[in-house]
Amino acid sequence: MSEETKQPTGEEVENTAPQEEETSPAPEGTETTPDETAEKAEKKPRKKKEKGYTFTREQVEQMELAAKQLESVKDQFVRLTAEYDNYRKRTAKEKDGLYQDARADTVREFLAVYDNLERACAAEGDDDSPHKKGLIMIFHQYQEILQKLGVEEIPAQGQPFDPETMNAVMHVDDENFGENVVAQVFQSGFRLGDKVVRHAIVQVAN
Repeated sequence: MSEETKQPTGEEVENTAPQEEETSPAPEGTETTPDETAEKAEKKPRKKKEKGYTFTREQVEQMELAAKQLESVKDQFVRLTAEYDNYRKRTAKEKDGLYQDARADTVREFLAVYDNLERACAAEGDDDSPHKKGLIMIFHQYQEILQKLGVEEIPAQGQPFDPETMNAVMHVDDENFGENVVAQVFQSGFRLGDKVVRHAIVQVAN
């Protein structure tokens, strides 16, 4: 014998019926306009999703400000690094210049001894004399010392006159020399690297 199907009563039907969501009515005497509803929505903090995280508008603004500050600090760091590098190069160049000037001043004081030895070796006399041979040996040794220090004699005899390295004190007309050519050297000139330690004193022909 089959079981009898049970029919729901009227009360049970009312309890199982879907109920509408209750909303709190607005207070009597007030009405909510669409503009007010939109204004309330704008006042709510907006949120931004980024890589699974949610940020408010204030947090996004703070992050943008921090990024700008970081970029400013990086720019200042790059500028300071460049200024320091320029300062280091300038200081090294100044130190090298001072060192070269000190070397040139020292060498210039010893050139008077070079001139005296050169004159003594060029003086007339017995070339076989032990005294003259000794002077010539000392003179050659002196020249070697100057070369080791980087001091070079400026070529002048028979060379075109160069006002950067020579001082002309006399002029002569001589067909054996070309125009504006050094005919005679009265005092040798020297340079230390690119720096002229002493100008050559010369006589210029034609």
